[in-house]
Amino acid sequence: MNNIIENKVSNKDEYLDIKQILSRLLYNWYWILFSLVICVVISVLYARYKTPSYKISARVLVNDEKKGSGMLSGSDLLGDLGGLLGAKSTVDNEAEILRTRFLMEQVVKSMNLNMTYYRKGRVKNTELYKSPILVKMVSAEDTIKETNVDVQLLKNSKVSINSKGLDTLVSLDKPFKIEHVGTILISRNPSVADLYNKYRVNITSVDSRVADMMEDLTVEVKNKLITIVDISLNHPIPKKGEDILNKLIESYVQENVRDKNEIADSTVKFIQNRLSFIGKELGDLEGNIQGFKQKNNLADMTEQSKLLVQTTSQYVSDLSKMETQISILKSLQEYLKDGTKNKRVLPSSLVPADLVFSGAVEKFNALTLERARRLIGVTEANPAIVLIDKEIANARADIEANLVTTLDAFTITRDKLSSQMKKAETQVRGVPEIERNYLNLARQQQIKQELYLFLMQKSEETAISKTSNISNSRTIDPPKSEVKPFNPKKAMVYIVGIFLGLLLPVSIIYLKDIINDKVQTKADISRLTNVPVIGEISHNEEESNLVVANSSRSAVSEQFRALRTNLSFYMKTKEEKVILITSSMSGEGKSFVAINLGNVLALSNKKVLLMELDLRKPGLSAKLDISNDVGFTNYIIDSNLTAKDIVKPLNIHKNLSIISSGPVPPNPAEMLLDDRTKELIEELKLEFDYIIIDAPPIGIVADAQLMSAHADVCMYLVRQNFTSKQQLNIIDDLSRSEKMKSIGIVVNDINGHGYGYGYGYGYGYGYGSYDNADNKSKNWFKKLFKS
Repeated sequence: MNNIIENKVSNKDEYLDIKQILSRLLYNWYWILFSLVICVVISVLYARYKTPSYKISARVLVNDEKKGSGMLSGSDLLGDLGGLLGAKSTVDNEAEILRTRFLMEQVVKSMNLNMTYYRKGRVKNTELYKSPILVKMVSAEDTIKETNVDVQLLKNSKVSINSKGLDTLVSLDKPFKIEHVGTILISRNPSVADLYNKYRVNITSVDSRVADMMEDLTVEVKNKLITIVDISLNHPIPKKGEDILNKLIESYVQENVRDKNEIADSTVKFIQNRLSFIGKELGDLEGNIQGFKQKNNLADMTEQSKLLVQTTSQYVSDLSKMETQISILKSLQEYLKDGTKNKRVLPSSLVPADLVFSGAVEKFNALTLERARRLIGVTEANPAIVLIDKEIANARADIEANLVTTLDAFTITRDKLSSQMKKAETQVRGVPEIERNYLNLARQQQIKQELYLFLMQKSEETAISKTSNISNSRTIDPPKSEVKPFNPKKAMVYIVGIFLGLLLPVSIIYLKDIINDKVQTKADISRLTNVPVIGEISHNEEESNLVVANSSRSAVSEQFRALRTNLSFYMKTKEEKVILITSSMSGEGKSFVAINLGNVLALSNKKVLLMELDLRKPGLSAKLDISNDVGFTNYIIDSNLTAKDIVKPLNIHKNLSIISSGPVPPNPAEMLLDDRTKELIEELKLEFDYIIIDAPPIGIVADAQLMSAHADVCMYLVRQNFTSKQQLNIIDDLSRSEKMKSIGIVVNDINGHGYGYGYGYGYGYGYGSYDNADNKSKNWFKKLFKS
């Protein structure tokens, strides 16, 4: 039986009743309005006092030969000095450099952004860019914790200081110590007028401020086909944000030029060292030549010697160039070995045009500079540094291999030139020995002189190129703030406020209905049972249990009259007089319904008897304020008592009487099964037009089922928001098994429109929608705040 009921309930629960939902929302309109007002007020306050955030944007054009022509594309400045200026950056690499913490740290330090000044207000503190006070850090703690310092300017150059654990007066420009911050001093900024008197200074560590600024910074390359980097910063003060972004771009440009100058300085240093060494050798050689000439009294060479010089001059020139290049390459090898420990950049303009070698040097220098930049904030054990070291080692190996190959080629060429020159010398063996020795010294002098002049030329070229070093990027769209803040967007805040104001109460009402297992609407009853509803009784606001009177026109009175009318369709003959009232559990209003139903029947000139047969927990006699000393139990026990002895007239109406329960017996069920019970009811049916039996709850004990054999109509009470939905299965089971005949449901304690509004069917006068005159004093404020 229960499985059939559960299947029925499951199928009907799938039906979504829009009218019921709208009814529930209309019934709780005051909650929805209250929530809407609160949420709108909160959204207005949020939009009013939320610190706005402005978006400051800038665009930087980067010279990237891999992605089209930038500002600096084209030929190099001085031909073979192209490699001198270091690695040519790509737009993606430059975007990553702009994102580095190192650049932002420079900005924070140069602009003292770890000191934030506020004007104190009643609701919120407003950040100031130009403050009338300046805080200077004299000596900082090793670890600075974020600290707020309240400052008030007083007379006589005095300042009131209030911070955590500190409340004192200090003089301007006098150092004082703050715990977890260090020693600071406060000075007056004469360029800004003191308009507010009270200020707050937020002091934090540079690292913390850098981390906050990095979160607000965005660097991206939106279009991969062009070489433009878009930079944006979110900040509450537009002018300050523009200055921060300008400073960031300025630091980026300075670092870019510094990297190029570092390579040029490395080249100049290398050349100067070689010039010093070769100059000494050249000076010694010239001294030897002078001494040789004086020793041998050699004033001039013979014609044969001149011919020899003319013949071998070209070979000497070529040989000197080869010797120069071989010397430079060997010096580079030594320089590279010495730089293994020091991680120095390499000069890249001393080797003739070699694309492979230039590319390897550019890569090596770029990695070395990047490593030095990152080591500012991390240690050498950092995984990123370890990875760069591996790449540097690979680039070093490529350079060394290229140097070995080039050196071998130059050595072979030098040997060939030496061989050709020796052949030319054999043609003039008749030259005197002294002149031949002089020729050898002159040739050595020429080689050293060629090398010296070459290095002097490169030194000057490098110095000139350094003066022309410029950044590989330029600002094409300077930092500029948007006119309106992007956050908060007031229109969106208001929309969200209205949406939440509607969503919250609707969601709460919906969830409340889902988790509520109590009977709330007539639809709940119709889904769970086929037993008809024969009456609905509204909530009784009065303290008295008797709400039906001769002249009463209240909603509840009319509903009891409607119930009387509906009962006439069940009790069609004069012999059908007994009405049994029961429920699932106590507290559902059986006694209240019995009293008022009896009175409304008595008002129609019918003799009505109330029988209090809830022998376990009698309450009807107490509600009517009558004695319960003698009653039904006395009649069953004492055979000498008659029906007239226990029938008591009531003052409510002349046609209304009662038989109380009497003393509580130890065996209520056995008393109800006694033969005298049937005899009593049959006797009373001859005297009264209606007999209303107030039975115990059928969901707890079986007493009501025992009495149903004597009843012509069974009224099963269901109380709104009190009776469980599962308890309706009891009613359906009683009806299907025919354990009770002519069973009908009476819904009690209906509160307002939440029960049967909008269904288009039912009994009575609107299921509690009456405009009760007694309830007009109940306004919507009372409904809103009642429990």
